[in-house]
Amino acid sequence: MKLLENMKSVSALMTAVSICQEDVILRSMDGSEEYNLKSALSQLISIAKLCEEHGGESEIICMNRMDESNLLRFFNELDKTNADFAI
Repeated sequence: MKLLENMKSVSALMTAVSICQEDVILRSMDGSEEYNLKSALSQLISIAKLCEEHGGESEIICMNRMDESNLLRFFNELDKTNADFAI
């Protein structure tokens, strides 16, 4: 699933990832960089590096279908919240 470029709540994403049962990978769109978001150190490095170098254009890969479903639900809720604050 493509990571939203304008996602403002990284901490909320990390909370959603922490609930996942298996690995969740953040990957640059060209596939040159991959980080396991289940690792706290990888979380810090990946978010900073990918957002800086790739303008936030990344994708998230879940190793478990249920995890993917949970994260899709998270992004849908985030879209609704962002729409509520849109001017």
